[in-house]
Amino acid sequence: MQTVSPMGRSVRDEMTEQTRLDPQVAAELDRLRPFEEVARRIIRLRLDHGLSQEALAERVGTTKSAISRLESGHHVPNLATVERIAAAFGGHVEITFHVPAVQRAATPV
Repeated sequence: MQTVSPMGRSVRDEMTEQTRLDPQVAAELDRLRPFEEVARRIIRLRLDHGLSQEALAERVGTTKSAISRLESGHHVPNLATVERIAAAFGGHVEITFHVPAVQRAATPV
């Protein structure tokens, strides 16, 4: 029997359980994973520079609500906005693809 603390279960534990029990939850979490990664990187960049969402929005030329939506991890980031965020810090965006190696059939001699 699992003991539950007086504070309840952690969000991570609850999501793990829901993912195990419901394939639709697992599929939705997989769909959101790349957006959450972008969100975490934007939050980290903003915090490392000591900026509020309002201050970042001003630098980027957007609204606080747009930054908030991006940082929620539930919003599909617009590449142009992500590029403006990087440029606001003197940086740029790099996109990489991680794909399995292609297995080529041996050609007959």
